[in-house]
Amino acid sequence: MPELPEVETVRRGLTPAMEGALLVRAELRRPDLRFPFPEDFATLVSGRRIVSLGRRAKYLLIDLEGGDVIISHLGMSGSFRVEEGAVSGTPGDFHHPRSKDEKHDHVVFHLEGLQGPSRVIYNDPRRFGFMDLTTRDTLANHAFIRNLGEEPTGNVLDAAYLAARFAGKAQPLKSALLDQKNIAGLGNIYVCEALWRAGLSPLRAAGTLVDAKGKPKAALELLTEAIRAVIADAIAAGGSSLRDHIQTDGTLGYFQHSFSVYDREDEPCRTPGCGGTVARVVQAGRSTFYCPKCQR
Repeated sequence: MPELPEVETVRRGLTPAMEGALLVRAELRRPDLRFPFPEDFATLVSGRRIVSLGRRAKYLLIDLEGGDVIISHLGMSGSFRVEEGAVSGTPGDFHHPRSKDEKHDHVVFHLEGLQGPSRVIYNDPRRFGFMDLTTRDTLANHAFIRNLGEEPTGNVLDAAYLAARFAGKAQPLKSALLDQKNIAGLGNIYVCEALWRAGLSPLRAAGTLVDAKGKPKAALELLTEAIRAVIADAIAAGGSSLRDHIQTDGTLGYFQHSFSVYDREDEPCRTPGCGGTVARVVQAGRSTFYCPKCQR
């Protein structure tokens, strides 16, 4: 499942083609993805100018003139590509095959921008992605959005914020960090990496990072800094690009080459002087990678 940095990379890649363009026509090639499209979706969004592209957690937000917002989720295999003019295909070197089968091109946005006509095509072989339509005024209360916690990219996410949510919790630290009600958009890969950077075991109780007065301990301060740093590094690198995920220009991000623990089972820990070995355990059906020696 693409995580926050991957979705942010997609947003940045789509912005030059979509922001300010007229969405001349939305073409739906099937009635549903994971869920059915909203009633009259194509009609409602066609003929509208795209004001901006945003992101909330793992959701791409396409703001339209008049106050409507398209909410798009990539699911496991969803991707966008941009085709300009009569040229079919996308720029950039392909380091990983993407689906080119037209039967998986489920949504086509026909655009008219400053540089002429273009098409933004949503391709999703597994159809776990989806699109919905709401208004900017009601977005915060939308079913997909309303229970999301703070973003790991902004200043609001600090140790005091997490202390208020972790206090008294026996829940494993990794599970608490994956809870989207605590932190929005933080997924399995970057939780593993942040915990390694902070030297914290994914197995320890979340409440152990909070003192008796409900204040964050030093370890929670370190963890908060690690979360923000690992997300910033991944966004700068263009995401992790695991499996089906590809950037909008067809290239892959390279943060995966910087993984310190994720998917490195039985390899030496990269903490200087540690000498430990990366282990893998399963928590709530998800693989957790960590160093039992230096992560406490």
